[in-house]
Amino acid sequence: MNVLQYLNKKGYDSVDGSFYGHIHQWKSWYEGEVKNFHNYKVYNGKNQIRCKRKTLGMGKKVSEDWADLLFNEKVSITLDDQAADEFITQILEENNFTVRMNEGQEKKAALGTVAIVPYLDDVVINDAGDIKGGGRVRINYYTAPNIYPLSWENGSITECCFVSYKNCNRKKYAHLQYHELENSADGFFQYKIRNEVVDATNGSMKEVTDWNEITAFTGMVPVIYTGTTEKQFVIDRLNIANNIDPDNPMGISVYANAEDVMQGIDIVYDSYINEFVLGKKRIFVRPDMVSQDIFGTPAFDDKDVVFYQMPEDDGATDQLLKEIDMSLRAAEHQQGLNDNLNIFSTKAGLGEKYYKFDSGNLTTATQVISENSNLYRSICKHEIILESVLKELIRIILRLGNETGLSLNIDSEATIKFDDSIIVDSNTEQTIRMQEVSAGIIDKVQYLMWRYGVDEAEATKMMPQQAEEPLDIREE
Repeated sequence: MNVLQYLNKKGYDSVDGSFYGHIHQWKSWYEGEVKNFHNYKVYNGKNQIRCKRKTLGMGKKVSEDWADLLFNEKVSITLDDQAADEFITQILEENNFTVRMNEGQEKKAALGTVAIVPYLDDVVINDAGDIKGGGRVRINYYTAPNIYPLSWENGSITECCFVSYKNCNRKKYAHLQYHELENSADGFFQYKIRNEVVDATNGSMKEVTDWNEITAFTGMVPVIYTGTTEKQFVIDRLNIANNIDPDNPMGISVYANAEDVMQGIDIVYDSYINEFVLGKKRIFVRPDMVSQDIFGTPAFDDKDVVFYQMPEDDGATDQLLKEIDMSLRAAEHQQGLNDNLNIFSTKAGLGEKYYKFDSGNLTTATQVISENSNLYRSICKHEIILESVLKELIRIILRLGNETGLSLNIDSEATIKFDDSIIVDSNTEQTIRMQEVSAGIIDKVQYLMWRYGVDEAEATKMMPQQAEEPLDIREE
């Protein structure tokens, strides 16, 4: 029994189960091995030969590239409240956020959806499930196969179940964490977070009631009441409409509509590699040429794979050696690969010619893009959702900080500055600024402040010393 069946048995509805089949297919492309495609059979007239298709791993490659475009070390997060800004900086550093978020963006591109779930570790909870202080803010990440929406509105997931797996005492356990909006008897709405442990060994999915006896779950409480109507999770997805299931709030992979092209890439690449394997040089040798001389020394090295002994009854007695040197179709394969890569990069939102196969290597375009290019527009489109995700995450972290006894302004205005280095050519911008100095639009001090990132006082010190004006002494 899988998680969806278990949830249905418990009375929960989620998205259609067939959608998770698509997620697992995208995951296969991300891992570089798709069932019944990368492993296949070829009939040679006598037997079915098992074959392994070579892959360029474009599912992994395009996901990495989108992660680097959307969130890297140059992305900055600042708040207008100093105390809140310092707290957020501290929490993000403690949770290795830059690295984990980049990984999350990669998996989002591959699988369509990720979830970011902040929580309080070592927090004090009373018997009623209310938070009474203490604790440290930690951040969990979930990928699409482990995200199960329970309710959603206008494309936004409002209630959700997150699943993680742990192995203990040779058994596999599933930890189900439900985030549900509850209406209490007095009409007060608030989110509650409920934990559940299921024995998932061999897919049994049997609920465990005494999980505190399992080392991996010792100390975990059954229920936590957040005391707020604001979610304690953030759903991040690509800004691409879900054309597989339009009513589904989950996102789709960046290559969800390019799987046929990915097959074409790997078919051509596999053929390209086989061209060299099957087309390598051979020299057929007549049997009497392989014999030993009177001293017992073989005429040819029997470990040299370029030589192949012809059968005894071969009729080619007029040739002692016969060279077979097949011509390679490297240029044709390279053209075929580049045609498919151009189609793929376009369908993945990267624009034409982002990828190029040259001299046996896959290269990525590094040129600066213009503001009217397809790639620039795709980046801006995806940043719309990513910016709102980061701001929502910051608000949750600030609220959790207050639960630990701090007094932080959760309404602090957050500014997210994304990396625009791929859009702005630094050499070109420097030339423009120097032209502005020459035209008198900006002065030299302003230029030095921009060029070296210093304040006005430091820039003034950097200015070359001006020669003193000579005194104009004239006879009266």
